[in-house]
Amino acid sequence: MKSINRRTFLASSLGAAVLSINSRLSAQAHGAQRTTASSGKTERSHRPNPISISTYSFWRFKRNLKLPIETCIEEAARMGFNGVEILHRQMTSESNDYLQNLKRCALINGIDLCGLSIHQRFLSPDNQYRQKNIDHTIKCIDLAYKLGIPVIRLNTGTWGTSKSFDDLMKNRGIESPLPGYTDEDGFKWVIDSIEKCIPKAKQSGVILGLENHWGLARTPQGLLRIVKAVDSPWLKVLLDTGNFLEDPYDKLDQCAPHTVFMHAKMYYGGGLWYTLDLDYPRIAKIMRKHNFHGYVSLEFEGNEDYKTAIPKSLALLRNAFS
Repeated sequence: MKSINRRTFLASSLGAAVLSINSRLSAQAHGAQRTTASSGKTERSHRPNPISISTYSFWRFKRNLKLPIETCIEEAARMGFNGVEILHRQMTSESNDYLQNLKRCALINGIDLCGLSIHQRFLSPDNQYRQKNIDHTIKCIDLAYKLGIPVIRLNTGTWGTSKSFDDLMKNRGIESPLPGYTDEDGFKWVIDSIEKCIPKAKQSGVILGLENHWGLARTPQGLLRIVKAVDSPWLKVLLDTGNFLEDPYDKLDQCAPHTVFMHAKMYYGGGLWYTLDLDYPRIAKIMRKHNFHGYVSLEFEGNEDYKTAIPKSLALLRNAFS
């Protein structure tokens, strides 16, 4: 048997290692960019979207189910989510000690705090009322900053001419303006109010995500009109899959290029107000087409026990957005 000296062995081993590394890099490059035989087009591979959950999914405003945010974070980690979106109304304090403890809880559990969902209303002819809501939004931007959260959910608000949210839902989210006013008045109020929040958002590095949550943002046209009028990188779309009640896919497609965060509705056990049969593989394909890489945040809005419904929802979303 022919002997191999140390120098020859090291040289051959180094060559093999380099060849191995080059092979892996080549495989990665081909994975990141490949040409399909059928179309001849070059496609880039898509990394999975991170999946988060809104603390609302555990509560749903149902009696005796208002879990502490800390418990929601622990449950989300146990179930396998990447992040948690906090519902502001579910917080039990706004003190710095409370906020920092939430951050500590999230870190220990390996969970990102990725969103803060707030309630405010700019759709009002009352200037003092709008200013109160502007102040509330600016305060919430600061809360998000202290929590390390990069995006907060905004609404336009509704006209308030419905007797209740239940009545608004019975009317498919459609609502008449206050007597003596029009939607055109409302767009001016909403745009002006959001513009007053932009400097704080920019200073804090917190994006405002305007949701298609009834009011003037009930349609893609209304939602995008506001976003384009404000024309700031600190105002984008927070797209809710369940708030376009009729023919949602074309509407989601219109909004997708401006979207930085997504709410994914699920209705196991029947919806609290309505139930939609949403095709999530189709929705994921729409979002991939527009290079959406952000969080997909589950909002479970059904009557089934969250302990069984949420894991099923996560599995469905993981499969669709993988």
